[in-house]
Amino acid sequence: MTQFSSSSHIRLMQPIENIVQISVVIPVYRGARFLPELVQALAQVREQWQAESVPFALCEAIFVDDASVDESYGILMELQNEHRWIRVLQLSRNFGQHPATVAGILHTSGDWVCTLDEDLQHPPECIHHLLEYAIEHSLDVAYAKPMDPVHESSYRDLGSKLFKSLNRRLTGNPHVRRFNSFRMIRGNVARAAAAVSSAETYYDIALCWFTNRVGRFPLVLKDRRFIEQNQSGYNFFGLMRHARRMLVSSKINGPGLSMAIGVCSILGSVLVGLMMFAGQLLFPDRIAIQGWTTLYLILIFFGGLSSVMLGVSLEYILIILMKIQGQPTYLVIDRSLDQPLKNWLASRRVA
Repeated sequence: MTQFSSSSHIRLMQPIENIVQISVVIPVYRGARFLPELVQALAQVREQWQAESVPFALCEAIFVDDASVDESYGILMELQNEHRWIRVLQLSRNFGQHPATVAGILHTSGDWVCTLDEDLQHPPECIHHLLEYAIEHSLDVAYAKPMDPVHESSYRDLGSKLFKSLNRRLTGNPHVRRFNSFRMIRGNVARAAAAVSSAETYYDIALCWFTNRVGRFPLVLKDRRFIEQNQSGYNFFGLMRHARRMLVSSKINGPGLSMAIGVCSILGSVLVGLMMFAGQLLFPDRIAIQGWTTLYLILIFFGGLSSVMLGVSLEYILIILMKIQGQPTYLVIDRSLDQPLKNWLASRRVA
């Protein structure tokens, strides 16, 4: 277990009045094997933070049963009876990881929200690293950055990397490559993004609608279920739906490209037309066959005009789509409460 500092140093530090409350959200679908160990790790983290008098606390762990296919729900109910800080939500049917995460986030009350996977891929003892990194760098979202291949499978890790790279190029969103389900999110940003998320909204894209203060902290993450059992929470079609949701939630750069091509075609056809007109006046005998050049120029001109009109239409459609999906006009946020915790972190380094 990672230690913050010696107890003697902690006693010398000036405590802050308000303890930062952290809510943890875990969607559950096939987690019966991992849940007891996960809860034990979370309990150890809570006890360690309390023993070391750090200025943040794990106030609740919300498990969202997404119509689990094993004994997960029964195990969760037993764990809820053992630990008062555990809450269990049961969805009416299987909605998927992102909707389950959104449901859990909407039931949180913490100043910060941390999301974890059910299979111990995301170590609870590293939660404080994400919080401290977010506070020190004045971030609203801090993602875990895997230091090594997560799945230890070349096609899974390479496929994920290639798709995120493609999506980043299509959308121009620089944060896509940071996306990871192990994230620390400022509470009001997390709940605001969850509140506007629809069935087709990719939650991490929704977070980018509310903030650009996004970073990532390097951690060792391993998908134990895939490595040990060659099983994944997503099959091929699930991954494709996952990818489609990311693209649908993003504002792609296609309309701008279409308009740019159209404008270039129009300008090019006008320029060539003027050159041909001047050539016809000055050197009428050089054009042996009349009409073909004019026909080509007309096609290029109106083809470019069609591209411009298509781009404008797509731009309006994307604007409507973003509004339907809940893209906000603004969000008011107060980050001044970070300063006491930032001062505490600074004093810890000095101590």
